[in-house]
Amino acid sequence: MKPRRRPRAYFNLRSPYSWMALDQLERRFPRAGELIDYYPLWEPEAGLREALHERGAEVLYRPMSKAKHLYILSDVKRTATRLGYPLAWPVDSEQDWDLPHLAWLAARREGRHRPLYRALVETRWHRGEPINSPEAVVGAGEAAGLDGAALLAAARSPQVRAEAVDVLEAAYEDDIFGMPYFRIGRERLWGLDRLDEFVSALHRAWPEAEADVPARTDGPARTDGLAADADPLAGVPAELLTKAGSYDTDTAGACG
Repeated sequence: MKPRRRPRAYFNLRSPYSWMALDQLERRFPRAGELIDYYPLWEPEAGLREALHERGAEVLYRPMSKAKHLYILSDVKRTATRLGYPLAWPVDSEQDWDLPHLAWLAARREGRHRPLYRALVETRWHRGEPINSPEAVVGAGEAAGLDGAALLAAARSPQVRAEAVDVLEAAYEDDIFGMPYFRIGRERLWGLDRLDEFVSALHRAWPEAEADVPARTDGPARTDGLAADADPLAGVPAELLTKAGSYDTDTAGACG
């Protein structure tokens, strides 16, 4: 039985788990872009946060401990290796994450959000370059077939900022506290390790989907992961080892 409300996939351009989960989702359920609503969620700067508070909503993130930050670094490396993803460690020089997410919302108005998302992912996770600067947004927009300058202007427009408050409020109403997060019917599924359940639920709702669209075959080959005696943080830039919260923030429950 199909869910009454379209399934939702909440993502964050900062989070490596979000990047890997959405890529795996679309490889295993190729009609995801057609049948699922994607919602960005990030930690907004003061202006958007104030507008969100005026609606009685907030972002359910909390500061991350250094211990959890170091765990995430090693776990990201281990998971990317297991899934066969190339990983270039980005070192962010600033923490303003409004711009790339607003750009995604602006691109969605033009129907170009999917190629923009791919361009941003390739920039951040395949080349290790920042995506939260005007120059990066312009470059990603042009790579996605958009007018980069027009995309940047649209991302800063009052209309897109108002839409951003709407999606942040939706995340609050859905009790989204971590990335990635999936909803289908009454089921709430948090994290890359819950992707199996989400994909299974999608196939139950749309059993014809598997036959309708061939699965992608251009994905990374799975590997056996890291050697047991390998340094889990080998290859991680030194700047990241002390930069707690650089890839994500903690959750309200501080557990995962």
